[in-house]
Amino acid sequence: MKVITADPTGLCFGVKRAITTLEEELRRSSRVYALGSPIHNPQEIARLKEMGLVVVETPEEVPDGAVSFVRAHGVRPEVLDALRRKSSKMVDGTCPFVKTAQEKAKSLSQEGYIVIILGNAAHPEVQGIMGYASGEAHVLASAEDIPPGLKGRRCGLLSQTTQRVETFSELVAAFVSVSPEIKVYNTICRATLARQQSVCRLAEEADGIIVLGGRNSANTRKLAEIASASGVPSLWVEHAGELDGRWLQNKSRVGIAAGGSTPDWLIKELIQKLEKM
Repeated sequence: MKVITADPTGLCFGVKRAITTLEEELRRSSRVYALGSPIHNPQEIARLKEMGLVVVETPEEVPDGAVSFVRAHGVRPEVLDALRRKSSKMVDGTCPFVKTAQEKAKSLSQEGYIVIILGNAAHPEVQGIMGYASGEAHVLASAEDIPPGLKGRRCGLLSQTTQRVETFSELVAAFVSVSPEIKVYNTICRATLARQQSVCRLAEEADGIIVLGGRNSANTRKLAEIASASGVPSLWVEHAGELDGRWLQNKSRVGIAAGGSTPDWLIKELIQKLEKM
């Protein structure tokens, strides 16, 4: 059996930057309080907790004078202010691509546009971006969700960084007949797009695709959806231990794709297991 690894795969720039920054701070400090899980991968979180990471859900849970950390997803501006007040040091690991989306939401609001964000309203990245929109704003999951009240109004469109380009294109096309004036910023991360395209290439080469990554990872879920839609048998696992050898039967070329929040050591473990089977 031949193992084909998608290129690129694994940690994206923003997550790698955040985790590296967090690791450096953990080496300097005995304990660091992260607001929310800094990476959507349970195995990597367990490793970081052994180094002294503490995950909290609100700024109030950060002890006065402690070191705090903002994950790559970013947070609302008022949350940043609260962390600065509570912490002796606040380390901002917000992904630069997410910061761009935050800035575009802010500028669109200031220019009088209704801000439209393609994404999952419950996702922390989207909630953070919404915090930068000072005026009316809506989160839509697809073009089918456009509310009728937006017809005839000026709208500014942007996207959660991990959305599919096809879905964003469909939303933009739908707004052409809804709004007399639209302003569009493509805030989908280039690394996300590259990983999605790599899965499409795998589908042309492999007779089975394994997507590796945390089940709470939005970008990994998108890769799994693309793999499934390709028509090639696909499997989504969090780690090598979940791999069922029976799934590999009658497959001679197996492709591996990993979400932008999947660390290299998990990818290596999976490859090693496949090579032994």
